[in-house]
Formats: sequence, C-alpha cells, structure tokens
Amino acid sequence: MTDELAAPVFDAARRARAAAADLAVLTRAQKDSALEAMAEALLSHAERIVAANADDVARAKENGTSVAIIDRLRLDQGRVEAMADGLRQVAALGDPVGEIERGYTLPNGLRVSQRRVPMGVVGIIYEARPNVTADAAGLALKSGNAVLLRGSSSAASSNAAIVEVLRGGAAVSDVPVDAVQLVPGDGYEPAKHLMRARGLVDVLIPRGGAGLIRSVVEESTVPVIETGVGNCHVYVDAAADLDNALDIVLNAKTQRPSVCNAAETLLVHTDVADTFLPRVLAALREASVTVHGDHRVRSHDATVAAATDDDWAAEYLSLDLAVGVVDSLDDAVAHIRRWGSGHTEAIVTNDLTAAHRFTTTTDSAAVMVNASTRFTDGEQFGFGAEIGISTQKLHARGPMGLRELTTTTYVVTGDGHTRG
Repeated sequence: MTDELAAPVFDAARRARAAAADLAVLTRAQKDSALEAMAEALLSHAERIVAANADDVARAKENGTSVAIIDRLRLDQGRVEAMADGLRQVAALGDPVGEIERGYTLPNGLRVSQRRVPMGVVGIIYEARPNVTADAAGLALKSGNAVLLRGSSSAASSNAAIVEVLRGGAAVSDVPVDAVQLVPGDGYEPAKHLMRARGLVDVLIPRGGAGLIRSVVEESTVPVIETGVGNCHVYVDAAADLDNALDIVLNAKTQRPSVCNAAETLLVHTDVADTFLPRVLAALREASVTVHGDHRVRSHDATVAAATDDDWAAEYLSLDLAVGVVDSLDDAVAHIRRWGSGHTEAIVTNDLTAAHRFTTTTDSAAVMVNASTRFTDGEQFGFGAEIGISTQKLHARGPMGLRELTTTTYVVTGDGHTRG
C-alpha cells in the first residue's frame, strides 16, 4: 500500500523536475505573461473558487474547527481578487534569475561570476490558508521553479479548484502546466512521501502550526527551509509616545488576530506603566481582547486573568494577549529571548539609543521600531507575496520572496586555461 501511494507522488515530482528544466530558460517576459494569464484566470473563475471554498468552510464548521482557523480558510470575492493582485504584483517585480551577485577576474585571467539561478523543484506543505496556493505558485514560477503543493485536507476543495484554474492559465502561456501541481492522494502518507523525495525535490518549505513544522523538519530527507510560529511582542519603552504605543498595540493585536504576525505579548516599562496600563487595558477590553497579566498588571485591573508560563509562550491566534511590566529594556529583551519564537518584535520609543539596543539584542527575523508587528509580510515588504516567514538563520530569514527561492551557481570563463 505504501508503494502504491508513493508512486503518484514521485511521478508528480518527476514531471515537476522536467517542467523546472523548461522554466529555467524562460525569459522574464514569458514568465510575467503567464502570471498575468493566471491572475486573469483566477478572476474569471472566482465564483467557482468561492463555491469550492464554501464546501471546505462548511466541513470545518461541522468538525468544530476554531474561529481563527476558519478565518484563515475562508475565501470570498475580495480575497480571490487579492490573490490575483498578488500574482500581478509578482509579475511587476524584477526577475532575480540571472542576477550577478559578484564578478571578478583572477590573476591568471579566469573570469568568475556568481549568478542567481532557480532552486529547481520546491515542495510546499501548508495548512488551511488556500491563498497560499496562488502565492506559492506565483513566486515559484517567477523565480523559475516548479512547485509541488500539499495543502491540508481542510482546504482540499479550495486548493483543487485554485490549482486547476492556475494550470489553465499556464496552458495558454509558455509555462509548462506541470510547473504547478497538487501532490496527489489523501491523508498523511502522500505528504510523507513528498518529504522523502530527495533527489526529485530540491527544497521543502512547511507553512503552518508548530506541529506541522516540527513534523516536516524531523521527518524530511529533503532539505527544509524552516518557517516558524509567531509569538510576537510589543515593548513600550520608558521613552515611548504613549498615543503611538496605544495605536500600535491595538493594531498589532486586533487588526487580524489569527495570523502569525499578530502580537501575542505586550511588555510595558515600569516608568510608564501607571500612565499607560489603564489606557491600554480599557482599549483592549473595548476591543474584546482577553488580557492575561502578571501581578503588576493585575494590580491595575483585578478582572485580568493571571498569566502563566503557557501564556507567555502562547501563539494565541485569537483575541487574547499576555501583558507584563518590566523594569528595563534589557529585562524586556531577556523576556523575549526566553519566550519568543524569533518571528517579530516591536519597540515603541523616541530614544534612538534604546531603539538601537533593542534591534541589535533582540534575536528575531524582523524587528519593528515604532511600527506594528503586522508589517512583517511579503506584500508589505514589497515582495508582491511571500512563500512563508523563515525564523531560521540558514539561507533565508524573515519573509521569503523571489530571491529566497533562488540559489547561486558559479560560471567560470577561460581561454583554454588548464591548471598546473
């Protein structure tokens, strides 16, 4: 049975590998034309995609899926339009393939250049969010890669419809349709075979919760770019503009609480706690946020739940927020280093020295100064879309766009050179 399930996955990977060879030689104009055709196909078939998504949402509700996950799963006309717009934004970006990272001539006359090239075949294993299907396909195509997509069963109908539409767009362009494929099969076994397709798949990117990421990292024989969960912090410094701080905290927590760049912990310097805490606690209560606070926070509001270690470590993905008071910036950094996930942290301060110390000592993929954590996003960073947010330190860190889906090769040009 295992071999029967493995064969379709490996066959898809072989087709992807053949497609990747064809993609590698396409011009930017050819790839951009395909992206435009795929974007138009999404818009033309939006009603069909939304209808397929409605089936997934209905199943999720029947299965008792959380509100946060259903929010990630749900598509409507506006989100389909955003998917199409993301593809067009990627088309408008420069093509990293062929860029010269460095070039020089050796004393012996050999000319050396390091050039950016596609990875080849990229596998994506992801949960719930069907918009990732279009984002991943678009970024992979523009960077010259074929992509194998393994979404969760919760979004099976949505992903199938989106991929079929995207392949239809590719079919009227110069891009081979097998550049975009869903990994065939149901259940966990096909994903496991994708993780073991070393030699056919060049890199694997998991995108989802901690359990999914850990499973892929531990079980895969294919090289993995590790994305991470988002236990993001906002630190309000002693030198903060408290009006700005209030706006940033509310935006970071409430603008879209179900995503990985939403704030999960607020830390307030003791020097401004008596002034700021009453304001922020009242605003959070009005926004229906449940606060889990330390004893100093609870001294301002006895209705606040007592924070536990689980709260400091939590990626809530909901209208919950852990709140604590710290005695110094260094204490805030120490708290973040202990409990944070290395995703995104923010400091609110008018002190340049404090901002510099925070950004250099907070070991995270993104650090915001006087800005919401919600800006850690490929589109917001000007990437058009993102394949995920990496919290590791090898190859890629932070939002991963086109450049992060490429590697480099050295081209050495001589004139009959031989080595003695």
